Amino acid sequence: MKPAPFDYHAPESVAESVALLDEHGDDAKPLAGGQSLVPMLAMRLTRFEHIVDLNRVDELFGVAVGNGGVRIGAMTRQAVVETDAAVAERVPLLHLASPHIGHFQIRNRGTIGGSVAHADPASEYPAVMLALDGVAEIASASGTREASAAEFFESTFMTAVAPNELLVALRFPSWERPAGFAFDEIARRSGDFALAGAAVGIGTDGQGRINRAAVGMLGVGPTPRRAASVEAALMGLAAADADAAEIGRLAADDMDPVGDVHASAEYRRRAGSTLVGRVLADALAQLRKEAGDG
Repeated sequence: MKPAPFDYHAPESVAESVALLDEHGDDAKPLAGGQSLVPMLAMRLTRFEHIVDLNRVDELFGVAVGNGGVRIGAMTRQAVVETDAAVAERVPLLHLASPHIGHFQIRNRGTIGGSVAHADPASEYPAVMLALDGVAEIASASGTREASAAEFFESTFMTAVAPNELLVALRFPSWERPAGFAFDEIARRSGDFALAGAAVGIGTDGQGRINRAAVGMLGVGPTPRRAASVEAALMGLAAADADAAEIGRLAADDMDPVGDVHASAEYRRRAGSTLVGRVLADALAQLRKEAGDG
């Protein structure tokens, strides 16, 4: 099939882009990498009168280090996030999650902002953003504002970005070391949408006790989920004594899975909690290695 007719716009600045969105409102849609939007348009699962192509807006590209973290422009390709040295060093969870996104052809075109703004509950970057308390920078014709990850994801495919607004960048904090990070997911085949996934970060104080824990989950609810029960159970424990499998089971309390043709809700809950335990074990092992204890 082919998309319904639309007017095509190719702005060259953020100001021009948000002016178009402000003018056309619900009838307009930004186009980033197009890995989700273009197939939906082609199958006429959605339609818009105006498509605003962001690929000429240079302001939306690039990785910058500063203010205790990393700022990534919304149009930065997933392949860049995967290979950028500053991202790998300062936000390891983004680096670890990137290879799980589709196939390399997808990552060469797909963008970090497009993935986050699409808000697919099975997507990797939204779960990482939520786990790390990332911040979204959002622009409109009237100015800019910020939204925390906790308030950004409202429902499946729905975010806090209004029709006349544009996601321009994402900010992620860098953790003090030693810290351990791990990411994994379950899919029927490599590159398929995840049935369940987990992103874990663990930090310790000078005595080897866990003083920072972040556990994000994907595929187990209408939005990315935070495993607050797991995080609470980890705090204050000696990293060497943490029973990853046992603590990981607590993640089921923070899930709200929905069954579909790919997996039942019960399967997602059981597989997801087991996976959290495994990813937690990997993060703890990486932490011990970094701390010189393993």
